[in-house]
Amino acid sequence: MARPWLHLCICLQIPGFCTNLLLSQTPRNILAQTNNRTEILCELKKEHAGVYWYRWSQERQNFEFLVFSNPLGKATYGANISQEKFSVYGARSHSSYSLHISHLHASDNGTYYCSISQSSQLLLGSGTRLGVVDVLPLPPKSTQAPLPKKPAGCITKSKAAIKKGACSPLVWIPLATSVLVLLLSLVPTAYRLHRLRRRLWLRVHRQ
Repeated sequence: MARPWLHLCICLQIPGFCTNLLLSQTPRNILAQTNNRTEILCELKKEHAGVYWYRWSQERQNFEFLVFSNPLGKATYGANISQEKFSVYGARSHSSYSLHISHLHASDNGTYYCSISQSSQLLLGSGTRLGVVDVLPLPPKSTQAPLPKKPAGCITKSKAAIKKGACSPLVWIPLATSVLVLLLSLVPTAYRLHRLRRRLWLRVHRQ
């Protein structure tokens, strides 16, 4: 057993060096509340003789063996590891195992690894980081997008534009054109009235 432990220590000094595609852990991170429980899933893609579970404590700089579970469901616990706190459940196909941790406490903080033995080496999973807090942080509040501000200048409400007068060229150019057309249409009428008045004036003076 000296070689697996030596290889395991080397893996811990280089995070992620020994992770492989044969073991897959989910989730990668867990934030749980004190006195609650949580679960870590380990999926296996290779035949095995059993699954080991370890915990690495960054604070204590300690790598601790927790429990070993064989395909028959028999579990072997490490020294001073409570069977009430840690339990392992395996699927019927033996392709996945889940580690259940109960009565969570701050001392349970750390990174948990599932592992299998192959060719005198312990192959580690990707690791699951567990953080235990007394109070879970509140989810971020959804902020409502502010209403767009009304642009200053000529773009106003239609009623206000009518009262104050439109200042957009799209408004006053058609209006000026209409006034010009109206004035031009009045020119012949004014000329006719002028000729009629002149004829009446001449008739009056001839009499």
